[in-house]
Amino acid sequence: MQPFSKAMAALLIAGTASLSLSTAALALDDQQKKEMGAFIREYLIANPEIMLEVQDALEKKQQEARISQAANGINANRDAIFSSPSDITLGNPKGDVTIVEFFDYNCGYCKRALSDMDEILKNDKKVRFVLKEFPILGPDSMAAHRVANAVRLTAPDKYPEFHRKLLGGDVRATEETAMDVASSLGLSEKTLRSSMEKNPNDPQVRQTYQLANNLGVTGTPFYVVGNEAVFGAVGYQELSEKIANIRACGKASC
Repeated sequence: MQPFSKAMAALLIAGTASLSLSTAALALDDQQKKEMGAFIREYLIANPEIMLEVQDALEKKQQEARISQAANGINANRDAIFSSPSDITLGNPKGDVTIVEFFDYNCGYCKRALSDMDEILKNDKKVRFVLKEFPILGPDSMAAHRVANAVRLTAPDKYPEFHRKLLGGDVRATEETAMDVASSLGLSEKTLRSSMEKNPNDPQVRQTYQLANNLGVTGTPFYVVGNEAVFGAVGYQELSEKIANIRACGKASC
């Protein structure tokens, strides 16, 4: 390597570390810039694992930013998250630990995570599980959630079974399939449609969208467990560990 290239490499490293451009770097002529580019290319080709390290560092930084945003959002929106009158609560209404799940009826990961919720409620009688409807997967999801809202308003005792059948089904959730599920539970389509007309869920969906934006939610399922945001279908074991942590140290991660 030519002495100049070595000098430029040292300058590049120093400049990257400080996240600033030195006077020397700003003064590079075209030939010097060309030599610097050639050196960087050669170095990365010889050491491609650096790109993986950079990618890992970027993902870690992004995840830390998401967690920080979510934590701030949780602290600022606790009532909307844990005590919204538009949500359905399963399990123990006076439970010592609350899990809130944002879900969409057409979310494949939510469908797989349904068994995680049921396993938690089966094995832990002190958990309060809140379902927060978050239709983000298109018009069919929005329509299915409108039917779900009508079920919640007109027959709240039937909502848990409706929820499990629609989310656990193998057909796409639409207004038609959601209404079929409701009818199979003995609910009147006429009553449900009347409720959908008189009490549309558009305002509460907008509120949930705003809440999700404050929390940095970009997909489903998304959980809030105590003071912590949990992104994705992490599974029964991890959720159970966070429940245990809250009881042990007051936080989802001790």
